[in-house]
Amino acid sequence: MLKVGLSSYSLSRAINKGEMDIFGAIRFVAERGGKHIEIVPGNSYVVTGNDALAADIVKAVREAGMEISSYTIGANFLLPTAAEVRTEIERVKKEVETAAKLGVTRMRHDAGWRPIPETTYEQFEKDLVIATDACGEIADYAKPYGITTSIENHGFHFQGSERVQRLILAVNRDNFRTTMDVGNFLCVDEDPEVATQNNVRFASMIHFKDFHIRRTAPPCKDGYIQTPHGRFIRGAITGDGDVNLPAIVRIIKEAGYDGFLSIEYEGWEECRSACERALKNVLALVENN
Repeated sequence: MLKVGLSSYSLSRAINKGEMDIFGAIRFVAERGGKHIEIVPGNSYVVTGNDALAADIVKAVREAGMEISSYTIGANFLLPTAAEVRTEIERVKKEVETAAKLGVTRMRHDAGWRPIPETTYEQFEKDLVIATDACGEIADYAKPYGITTSIENHGFHFQGSERVQRLILAVNRDNFRTTMDVGNFLCVDEDPEVATQNNVRFASMIHFKDFHIRRTAPPCKDGYIQTPHGRFIRGAITGDGDVNLPAIVRIIKEAGYDGFLSIEYEGWEECRSACERALKNVLALVENN
């Protein structure tokens, strides 16, 4: 059965403003029918190095009747020197230890970032070697903890379904997969339904994100991302945008995926009301499709 929940990142604006803390976010999700929360540390709280906070989060989630679906962090292995890459790998290993303290079996880290003009096929071929070695080493470190690591399709460089697959196949570890964000494929002009079909078999975790899509420039571009091929997209309340989420739910179910669906909201609306509506929308989508 698909388990619908929320990424704490979706509430980050309220958390960063001090309007709620991570424990308020846990209660928020549970009170609205969510089955899990994805822990995404940020400016307002850091779990690594704070074992007491990790223990309190585990206790709060358990008392709320939910699960922690994933521990989600950023990383970048595409750095100028080998020494810097080594430092980043060791940092992410420490984050694996934090994931273990949270009791999760899934952890997302990134592979690397490039400015859009540098996200060429030629550069990707060079960077694939570096990313493969780093992701493989971290997956090996995570395996004794029972943790599956993953990268998300975002950041333009490791974003298209083929590039994500190539990295997974190159790493060639049974505990290295993808956190598949069904909406993020739009950022590189890939059809979300087709890309989901391509990559669902590699997914250890699925993000549900929605976008408003404009094929020509909107009158006001505030909040819009321009894709490499000239479309404009803006984060939407999940279920209220232009991504064909009913079809994607059916694709996911037909593929036999029965894990966590984590709503990741990045729109302009006030985040708490937006997340409440998104949870209602996705719960209904899962039930009715």
